[in-house]
Amino acid sequence: MALAEKICIFAILLQGVCCKDFNISLPEKIQALSGSCVIIKCRFEINETYDKDLTESNATGFWLKNSHEVFNSRDPKPNNFEGKMSGKLHEKNCTTIFYNVSSQHNGTYLFSIESGKLKYKYIFKTSSINVAETPVNPQVVLYKDKQELQDQQEVLEGRSVSLRCSAKTLCSSPPATLTWSSTARIPHSESSKQQDLIVSDLIFTAAPRHNRVTFTCSISYQLQDNNRTAHSSITLHVQYAPQIFSYSSCTSTNVTVCFCEVDGNPLPEVEWHLSGHLVLNSSNTFISEERLSNTSLRSFISLQQFLSHTNTLLCLSKNSHGSASQQLHMNFVSTEASCKFLSVIYIV
Repeated sequence: MALAEKICIFAILLQGVCCKDFNISLPEKIQALSGSCVIIKCRFEINETYDKDLTESNATGFWLKNSHEVFNSRDPKPNNFEGKMSGKLHEKNCTTIFYNVSSQHNGTYLFSIESGKLKYKYIFKTSSINVAETPVNPQVVLYKDKQELQDQQEVLEGRSVSLRCSAKTLCSSPPATLTWSSTARIPHSESSKQQDLIVSDLIFTAAPRHNRVTFTCSISYQLQDNNRTAHSSITLHVQYAPQIFSYSSCTSTNVTVCFCEVDGNPLPEVEWHLSGHLVLNSSNTFISEERLSNTSLRSFISLQQFLSHTNTLLCLSKNSHGSASQQLHMNFVSTEASCKFLSVIYIV
């Protein structure tokens, strides 16, 4: 190893020993939004021999970007960034806020302190600011019974669910807000702050009406030039036992035709029972189905006249979460006659 290299390494090690009391704490990376503000949270330590020099009246803080001064806590300059030293330097707090942030603020910053005989640049610890034109999309997560569901949006009817929207809060005045929108009625929401996050929870009991409903969370910043907004959405899939619609009915002529419309998730199966016996397609009966959606269908059955006089017809719908049935008593009357609805039985 060359002598010059050895000397250089020794000088660096010696500086570390001599300056071991000079330390600084600040974030390595900071995200900022164009048109708003940015806060550099900063605290520093000095060699104790300079404690008497660090006074409120003498202390001046500087921020340097690419070795050029861009901020002076005591002497704002025309070419420097507009800002404020919000921390008290004599208390070793160098937290600083820059206003009207733009792409000019992109870069790496280091802090320097001067107060009497104290003059020190914290060159071994820097902070990088990245200015974005649009805010980062919030994160939406589904919780079931207070447990996070990863990579799925399926819940069971009757379960307590929570949709949590969270976003890292960036410096702005007024502060950013989270709002929910949906194709259905929005349940009650609760907002809170958790360290550097803003959080909003939608808490409700999952019901069939929530199935395939999209919930969108938006974060909004009110800036001087315009508002900046970002969105994230989640579509909920609720599984529930079948239900039979009460308007299911029959029409009787020479042949009695009945239909039974059902809804459930997963899509239910439909069976017809005549006088307690399962009905299948035959020369006297014909069964067909019409799928209406991912969760609903309409089942039809045609019966010869002699089967319609004294027998009782039952529509039974079932899936993996339960079953429902509707009983029909058939009276052969006329072309416009219809089946009389007797009862609905719901089995979970």
